[in-house]
Amino acid sequence: MQIASTVTVMEVSPRDGLQNEDRMLSTEQKLQLVDYALAAGCKRIEVTSFVHPKVVPQMADAEAVCQGLPQRGDVTYTGLILNQRGYERLLATEKIDEAGLVVPASDTFGERNQGLNIADAVNMACQVINHGRTNHFPVQVTIAVALGCPFEGEVAAGTVIDIARSLADAGPVEIALADTVGVGVPTQVFELFAKLREVLGEDMPLRAHFHDTRNTGIANAYAALLAGVDTLDASIGGIGGCPFAPNASGNIATEDLVYMLNRSQVGHGVDLEGLLAGARWLEPILGKTVPSMLLKAGDFPRL
Repeated sequence: MQIASTVTVMEVSPRDGLQNEDRMLSTEQKLQLVDYALAAGCKRIEVTSFVHPKVVPQMADAEAVCQGLPQRGDVTYTGLILNQRGYERLLATEKIDEAGLVVPASDTFGERNQGLNIADAVNMACQVINHGRTNHFPVQVTIAVALGCPFEGEVAAGTVIDIARSLADAGPVEIALADTVGVGVPTQVFELFAKLREVLGEDMPLRAHFHDTRNTGIANAYAALLAGVDTLDASIGGIGGCPFAPNASGNIATEDLVYMLNRSQVGHGVDLEGLLAGARWLEPILGKTVPSMLLKAGDFPRL
């Protein structure tokens, strides 16, 4: 096993980071969070989700956020969608560079998260992916609860692989696995991503999305790197969670991830101090201490 020399960091704090927060942020504050990510050098940023505002009130201003985004030719802005209606809203903004679909790895989670079981979600996703290919619009897809479901328990690796095969046939620009409730461990992560790489081949970009619910997030990120993952999701401050999954705490903190990458000599192009500035800004905005460990301990060695 050899760790990758470079990896892309996908900043998800404006979407996954904020969606489960009790304190509502203004559109201007969300755009300021995007600005912190940009200032830190993030080149892929998940900025919002196009979901019903009654279901996820924090994302009710998705279109307004999109209109306020700084236009940067060197940055990819992603919007999350759960269905065809969300895809239509995303396209209508003309500000988003990429659509991010979600397909569940368990029927119960899918029905609670987006009102679709696995089969219906795969069918919907393939329709959206095909539309994107026809119109030259990038569509990537994340398989949620791929490492375990809060309602059904263990998720069979074969189920995840079968879903990924079906999605890959439609031609997304990337496939991701999400540990939505933070139950995965490094051996499981490595084996699943290694199998996924074997099945899908070297040409399909892979991304990993980890929550740190059980304190395994950074270790899982390292295991994903060993398995050849191209992109790792993370959230400034370690904020985040899923409104539809009990006890799903935050994403791995981007600054904690970058510290690990720096010390492991893995290139990524993101500035640690810029991330810490964003995490410091978040605490009074959210009115609480964020989970980030680097914000508490600082970098090492200190120059």
